Amino acid sequence: MSETSSTPAAGTPMTSGATSVPPKSHRILALTAMVFATGMTFIDMTIVSIGAPVIEQDLGITDREVQWIINSYLVGLAATFALMGRMADVYGHKRMVVLGTFVFAFSSLMCGLTPDGDLAGAWLIGWRAIEGVGAAMLFPAALAIVVASFPPQGRGRALALFFAITGGLTAIGPILGGYLVEWDWRSIFWVNIPIAILALILTARCHVPTERQDEPIDWGGALFTIAGMGLSVVGFQQASTWGWTSPATLGCIIGGVVILAVFVRYELSREYPLIKMRIFKDRAFQADNGVLFFLSMAFVPVFFFLSVYAQAALGYTAQEAGIFLMWFFVGFVVAAQVGGALLDAKGSKLPMVIGGLVGAAGYAGFAANANSLNETQVAPWIVVAGAGAGLMLGPASTDAVNRAINATYGEVTGITQTVRNYAAALGLAILGSIMTSRIADNITATAESFGLSESESATLVASVSGQTSGGAAGALANIPESSEKAFLQEIPTDFANALSVVIYAMAAMMFLAAIAALRHPGGRAQVADEAPEEAGSGPSTGQTVKRLVIFALIFVGIFFAIYAFV
Repeated sequence: MSETSSTPAAGTPMTSGATSVPPKSHRILALTAMVFATGMTFIDMTIVSIGAPVIEQDLGITDREVQWIINSYLVGLAATFALMGRMADVYGHKRMVVLGTFVFAFSSLMCGLTPDGDLAGAWLIGWRAIEGVGAAMLFPAALAIVVASFPPQGRGRALALFFAITGGLTAIGPILGGYLVEWDWRSIFWVNIPIAILALILTARCHVPTERQDEPIDWGGALFTIAGMGLSVVGFQQASTWGWTSPATLGCIIGGVVILAVFVRYELSREYPLIKMRIFKDRAFQADNGVLFFLSMAFVPVFFFLSVYAQAALGYTAQEAGIFLMWFFVGFVVAAQVGGALLDAKGSKLPMVIGGLVGAAGYAGFAANANSLNETQVAPWIVVAGAGAGLMLGPASTDAVNRAINATYGEVTGITQTVRNYAAALGLAILGSIMTSRIADNITATAESFGLSESESATLVASVSGQTSGGAAGALANIPESSEKAFLQEIPTDFANALSVVIYAMAAMMFLAAIAALRHPGGRAQVADEAPEEAGSGPSTGQTVKRLVIFALIFVGIFFAIYAFV
């Protein structure tokens, strides 16, 4: 498991020309190994969303704890990503991939071993946060290995393929999770273990052409990021419980923002900062990260909210909900290929602007039709929403790396992925609090319209949200028997109404992503040592279009075959 040990002078950046490019077979092996290593982290984002209702019922935990189970992973990932990127540069990328894979696999094992009882929620939340730290260890190092393994003229395609495959792997989560949850929800965590073993085997066989930096690590900056991001997410996540104007909520949110502002000032004064703020002088890099921020507020949380909609509003099982989420990926996977082609031909601005507008239209259309409680009406709009995200994600991520190529790869990916995951954590926290408040208000109004008192309505809401057990039957007993069926039929609509507000907010985030993309100066990023491709080395435009069409037809055909079978 050797890794290049030669170390440049302190402060020397690891540029694309620092090491020789390995042969093609080694490049393919490196890309495959890193896809497996990072793929399980993407699968984990969606597979847990599918299992959330079953976990809540089996462990007897609250809605708020379920949201924290999902969000603690994102917070752990976002808060430590920049630090782990720097550690990868200093201690070695391959070493960090291996360590991160071990941490991720072990924490997944412990999540599956969650004990029953009062400590169940805290146990699962804690190990999910550690799982996020493991993902932060391996992802920036894995991406740096991919970048360093390919020559400049082939790097764009390699990165586009890497992001397309790993992003597309999230599609496996809903289907796999739906089947595994029917067996045992704990298996949605244990499934990571065989993937991790395969990733370790492939990584051990890699010949990684990267170097390490001899620089001190900015531990002070790391503490600022962890505290600032953690506090701000806690404030938004707990807002529906503490109250949006409570001192605790405002204290966490304002305190977190202030700490992050202090972090920026602190970094500007450091000789070896955790994040070199000079990177943000590049207008294109600013735009790319703005796009990733707003996109991520709608992209990652959508899997949780689609799962809630499918199971609470449409009445689907976990298995059926997993198939339902595939509508999003039909659009995402196909559009990701188009986005990659547009990136190569025109640069990142065009697919980012188009993707933002398409995504906003898709989310808005879904929100407008959510109350229909009809999959046929909402599915086309979910496909469009997925297409918008697919158009944007690869181009924004790839262009950001290329624009700041003179910085170390671990540093650059540390920035972009921190932005993405922090935005996702914020999005889930804010939108989750809005959903919880709206559902409570809607069910309360419905209960009171059927004759329940204020206290009886509160008991019913608490039971629905998992805050009490056994209260719903007593509250329902106060509804006339002739009206009970009609009341229960209103509950899915109450959920759909609440979720439509959340989805409209996601549409606004996608529109803001398009606005951020308009600030991009345009054009393709040129790597300093980029050499032109040999004539005839790449596919023609006609061949590219043909391959895209074939890929799209195969993917859509597989989806509909699965859909018809289930």
